Amino acid sequence: MKSIKRCQGIISLFLVFFVAGMIALVIKIQREASFYMMHSDSHELGMVYDRNGDVLFDGSGNGEYEDNYFIDVGNLIGDDKGQMTNTLVAQNLEKLNNYSFSAGLVREGGKAAIYTTLDHKANRTVYNAFGNQDGCAVAYNYKTGEILICTSLPSLDVTKGYENISDFKSGTLISKTLYGTVPGSTQKVSTVIAALEIMGADTLFSKSFSCSGTYLNKGGNNIDCHNAYGHGTQNIQQAVENSCNPFFAQLIEDEDLPLSQVKKIYEKLGYAVNEDEEEYFDIDGIRCQKASTTLNDPYEFKTQWGCIGQGDTLVSPIQLMMWQSAIANESGEMTIPHLIDHTTDVYGKINDDAKTQFSDRLFSDDTAETVKQILLTNGENHYANLITGYKLGVKSGTAQVNEGNTENSLLVGFVDDPDLPVAFCILIEDKNNTSLKTENIAQIMLDALSRD
Repeated sequence: MKSIKRCQGIISLFLVFFVAGMIALVIKIQREASFYMMHSDSHELGMVYDRNGDVLFDGSGNGEYEDNYFIDVGNLIGDDKGQMTNTLVAQNLEKLNNYSFSAGLVREGGKAAIYTTLDHKANRTVYNAFGNQDGCAVAYNYKTGEILICTSLPSLDVTKGYENISDFKSGTLISKTLYGTVPGSTQKVSTVIAALEIMGADTLFSKSFSCSGTYLNKGGNNIDCHNAYGHGTQNIQQAVENSCNPFFAQLIEDEDLPLSQVKKIYEKLGYAVNEDEEEYFDIDGIRCQKASTTLNDPYEFKTQWGCIGQGDTLVSPIQLMMWQSAIANESGEMTIPHLIDHTTDVYGKINDDAKTQFSDRLFSDDTAETVKQILLTNGENHYANLITGYKLGVKSGTAQVNEGNTENSLLVGFVDDPDLPVAFCILIEDKNNTSLKTENIAQIMLDALSRD
């Protein structure tokens, strides 16, 4: 009798383990089935839309679109062909999967979709404004974090495939908004932030330095100004407006601005300083390269040049734009950008509703307010007649690339208007090979966004 009961107990235990194992297997299959379907030859993808319902990616490929309809977003939205990996589609395939464990593959009527924050019409207008010139432009709502414009040239229409991929121009398969570029004098915004945080507004504005066209720094190297005749004696406001390199070189050497503290402020802003391991930050699964620079010695040419926006300094246009939000909002906190407003699953159920998020505090309210006024004054004095109809805070930059053989033009800024809270960054490559100006792009971009 005891042996029978013992056998019954063992059998019962096996049954419990068997049932538990089957339940675990079913759960595992249900959770992972969509993953395996996505990597099979019979998967079916949903759609990607802009904020107004325009198609940005057709998962079935059955729609009819005019030639180059997707070219302004081709290297940002991407596709599932594997040629581009750092794109919205490639990093969010699961959200586009028209398959469920219970319903199977839904070839017709599947409602899986990503609804983005982009304005396709305005984005295409900005793309067209570049003409044959390479570069990029990005703009977002600095109150909500919604990315409205994000275009990069050269680009491609993904519906045309990759048969001639060997003939693509360099940069076609990436969105340059996501990757580090030499920032030129737009970098001076970060240096002003550091100076204000360390010495305060009163001390910073009390300082003046002279520019005669070149400055022999304490390391024995020349820091040249773009104005060969110099700017004379000037304060921080004038130096920002004149984008004066000698002023900023002398500021970095100033005893009231210890480089060790400058490094801490830069790191707080998000720079990888002095060979820190390169990192990325994430925007809806898409990797955006982290800013980086070298700061070793306040008297060293490379350090001064890095704080001016050359040397080893690299910053992505998106990160340059994000810093503008912390200034425009007068909070010292960046508004975190996002591309996905919401998604729907195969049944049309809404998921992933976006929420506005902010970074940790990067700098004080007082610093934000002071920098904001500096940039607004610059906008009023130098851009009011170039970009009309908007109250702008801006900083321009000229970046030497390709060992100084080429110059790029940049413009970062924000609109100081609660009805159009837009921060932006514009990059035009090889500026000396075109009559196109960053202010031309800015005017077209803001006009397009204010109409929509």
